[in-house]
Amino acid sequence: MVDVWLPYGKTEVCARIPTRNLLGTIEGKEKPGVADVKAEILRALNEPIASKPLNEIVKPDHKIAIVVDDMTRPAPTKQMLPPLLEVLNQIGVKDENITIIFGCGTHRAVKPEEAVNILGADIANRYRHISHDCRANDLVYMGTTRTFHTRVSVNKVFADADVRILTGDIELHYYAGYGGGRKSVLPAVSSIETIQNNHANILHPHAKTGILDENPIHHDMVEAARLAKVDFILNVVTNSKNEIIKAYAGDLEKAFYEGVKLVEEMYKVPIERRADIVIVSPGGHPQDIDLYQAYKGVDSALEAVKRGGVIILVAECPEGHGHEIFYEWMKKYKTLNEMEKEIKKNFVMGGHKSYYLLRALQKVQIILVSIMPDYYAVNVFKLKTARAINDALNEAFRITGHDAKIWVMPHGNITLPVLTTTPEVTA
Repeated sequence: MVDVWLPYGKTEVCARIPTRNLLGTIEGKEKPGVADVKAEILRALNEPIASKPLNEIVKPDHKIAIVVDDMTRPAPTKQMLPPLLEVLNQIGVKDENITIIFGCGTHRAVKPEEAVNILGADIANRYRHISHDCRANDLVYMGTTRTFHTRVSVNKVFADADVRILTGDIELHYYAGYGGGRKSVLPAVSSIETIQNNHANILHPHAKTGILDENPIHHDMVEAARLAKVDFILNVVTNSKNEIIKAYAGDLEKAFYEGVKLVEEMYKVPIERRADIVIVSPGGHPQDIDLYQAYKGVDSALEAVKRGGVIILVAECPEGHGHEIFYEWMKKYKTLNEMEKEIKKNFVMGGHKSYYLLRALQKVQIILVSIMPDYYAVNVFKLKTARAINDALNEAFRITGHDAKIWVMPHGNITLPVLTTTPEVTA
């Protein structure tokens, strides 16, 4: 037997796998975090890519809006912000002229205790911070994208600022290609209508993990961020321990693309065959805070499993399903065709996740190991469930046979298997 540990919430669980069944673990080519985070952030800020440095962009009397990720993202914001704020203070910007905006997109507002956890107590107490509301009645129209005719309306504080700065981490994303950069405008601080029009492109064949070329969602996001007049970005690439490996600052696109190169190098993992069973963890908290977020691990695991196989999703999901529309669509629509028609006619955020999940279930069976009640997991989301990871593995063997081959993905949300040979026969 081989013991393989996977992140689960804020702890780990152990899968006991027969040696003859295990193909291996699909993990990125990890790099160590930098020894001095502050020095690395300051280096990036002082050597911006295709941009003037902040001391040539910002004036002492400017109002500054800084967008940061919300509680559903693992970006190391509390490490990124202090050097950035220090630079702004050195320029002469007063604390009261700086507003930190949690880029919630369609997610709920950040709770006070979460704000302290994301920002750190010193920054949370010292600087004004707000949560973006995509349904607010004071959003500001910035223009319409040319190709997809997305009307771009954004947070008023962001629109009214003299200087707009985006922060976040660059990682694989299952329909935008990669997170980071322009995503801190769309969806982060955009209106629900803006987000829905952009995300209606999820049916496009190039709206996939790790793809930017010809990805309509990505290109529309970039144009929206340009319309929103982003002045500067600070992004980082992290390892699976959420340690900062390298920082990128400067131009909205060019700094972002430099970070993408590193993510590709680290987290696109070649595999020579697909397995009958894939055991995947999204990566623990906060990636498995709910089923809505944890699904990203399934999307990556689909690249490593045979049609007719089994995915064991190890995700705590302490906040349940995580999205009301996700829940409603899974109850309302019974077929993928019904969902496709609805997406084309009237795209609604959350519905897209139902579409992805139902599409996955046409290819494989999914066994969820979580604390979600079976009523939701089984009756609504059409998943099998198990109380423990090894119970799930026994059920997977029952479905696929005891000679089944297994891949394990401990950090499914940030890892993309890439098949290098001809796919095998159905499981």
